[in-house]
Amino acid sequence: MIFVILGTHELPFTRLLDEMERLKQSGLVDDEIIVQNGNTRYSSEHMKLIPFMSYDEMERLFEQARLIITHAGTGSVTTGLKKGKKVIAAARLQKYGEHNDDHQLELVDVFEKQGHILSWSEGESLEDVIEQAEHFEPKPFHSGKDRMLKILHDFIEEN
Repeated sequence: MIFVILGTHELPFTRLLDEMERLKQSGLVDDEIIVQNGNTRYSSEHMKLIPFMSYDEMERLFEQARLIITHAGTGSVTTGLKKGKKVIAAARLQKYGEHNDDHQLELVDVFEKQGHILSWSEGESLEDVIEQAEHFEPKPFHSGKDRMLKILHDFIEEN
């Protein structure tokens, strides 16, 4: 199963769903596709669309998925990585009205350069990126949150 995550941003991200629909409809993707589509209105006979779901349901789908294809939201990307999943991230772009700015490009760039994820960029074939994912071994991701909290704790205790 491929789990596609669009997050909860108020602007639509139909560009990614259009491509997933095309790949599924043409038979280039055989997997079941489950989409958390948030505020993106979309209808499909080929994908199961769930606008919003509970934390437990999201966790279950992350666990069951063989591949995560997600908008480049920090939470969605890092959740997939922490679960040891192969992640393809697609940045929402301002020029298409998908986000207020292009900050998701920066997140994709950092995580891809570190070897954690693959990315689907404008003008690239999503089919090719999905094929790359078959042989991709992501570098393990370790959050720096605990280290940052310790630094803050130590700073507060010293002052």
